[in-house]
Amino acid sequence: MTLRGSAGLPRRTFLSATAALAAGGLLGGCASSTTTASGATRVRIWSWLTGMDKYVAGFNAAHPDISVELNVIAAGLKGGYAQETNALRAHNAPDILHAEYQGLPQLLTTGGLRDLTDDLADLERGYSPAAWQSVRPGGRTWAVPMDLAPMVLYYRKDLFDRHGIAVPRTWDEFRAAAQAVKKADPAARVTTFPLNDGSFFAGMCWQAGDPWWRVDGGSWRVDIDGEGTLRTADYWQGMIRDGLVATAPTGDQDWIGAMHQGRLWGLLGASWSVGSLVKSIPEDKGRWAVTTMPTWDGAPANGVQGGSAFAVSAESKVADAAVKFLRWLSTDPAGFPKIGATFSTPFPAYLPSRDVARKAYKGGYFLGAPVYDVLDEAARRVPDWTWGPNALRIFSTVVDRMSGVKTGGTTLATAVRQTQADAVAALRERGLTVLEGKA
Repeated sequence: MTLRGSAGLPRRTFLSATAALAAGGLLGGCASSTTTASGATRVRIWSWLTGMDKYVAGFNAAHPDISVELNVIAAGLKGGYAQETNALRAHNAPDILHAEYQGLPQLLTTGGLRDLTDDLADLERGYSPAAWQSVRPGGRTWAVPMDLAPMVLYYRKDLFDRHGIAVPRTWDEFRAAAQAVKKADPAARVTTFPLNDGSFFAGMCWQAGDPWWRVDGGSWRVDIDGEGTLRTADYWQGMIRDGLVATAPTGDQDWIGAMHQGRLWGLLGASWSVGSLVKSIPEDKGRWAVTTMPTWDGAPANGVQGGSAFAVSAESKVADAAVKFLRWLSTDPAGFPKIGATFSTPFPAYLPSRDVARKAYKGGYFLGAPVYDVLDEAARRVPDWTWGPNALRIFSTVVDRMSGVKTGGTTLATAVRQTQADAVAALRERGLTVLEGKA
């Protein structure tokens, strides 16, 4: 499958379609000195990534001529993106900015990012296609991918085996498994469909292969209520209506307790959920297994939920040093894969780094197929997708629209159609030309 993302979009089309680029030349660069007292080149980075302090320390120890200085900011949707966007527009941004794939187009519309196409041209073949195309809005490279977060199914193999429930390969089989779980234990559910998480819903819809945004000529084409998304919404509406899944959030103490106590037998989560499970319920070692997501009609596909990249400010006076750090972070065996493996289970976007992480993974927690084999297969199954310039806003919008689903005040399909209207209106308010529906 060709994972084109938005790579096929001409740069001029993409930039003119966003219609929010800064006009004219950029003002002066970062206000702080570009060198430290010892004469090292100072590189400033803003990030909320767990463990970034460890990566910075590792790089600085090995590169005395460069001093990377970390400023930890709030996570993206909790204020980080607003802080970065404002800094870019005010011409006082750091040299390096954290950007999840879905947040990159928003930063790009400021006109304040460095075009890294030439800086990274030699690395393209080394990256997972899904990650590489996610940093190429408009067909140019605007950030360095760090990791990829394909979605997979984690399930309690001990309970599935005990009750003779087959691992579901299709969504029809998943519904049958949900019914079997509820029959085996009326207090248990096969998983939760968290109505408070817009990125989760987007990842589930991504699997259906109907991108929510595309660039069509000089316009943004918005198709959030496309056939694939509505199919996904209708399926999960039925699961919620029939009491086959929970709707509570994931990651909090109630969720951890439900997973450990057997009230939830599965999790539709991303690659980073490997570390979440190991850390949250270490006593469950030998109970869980992981497999690729169930599919629609047997067509292999997996969505993505998350993944980080790092952009460089166009105004940075130390861009070469910034790129050197990011290349080390993503592609050097001593960077992300080695350091990350000391406190997490990294799934690098750079394939040779993934091999390093695989060898560092101690294993033993999950039964069945090796974790990295499943994640590799899931990454290969990711279909084409394009993030729009208002993706972050839509994550919040869809959650607001879904708020009445649990009580029966609305349906997921209705929420999707309302979100489509919201997304179109938001882009038109910004003066963009918008087309609706599939081309």
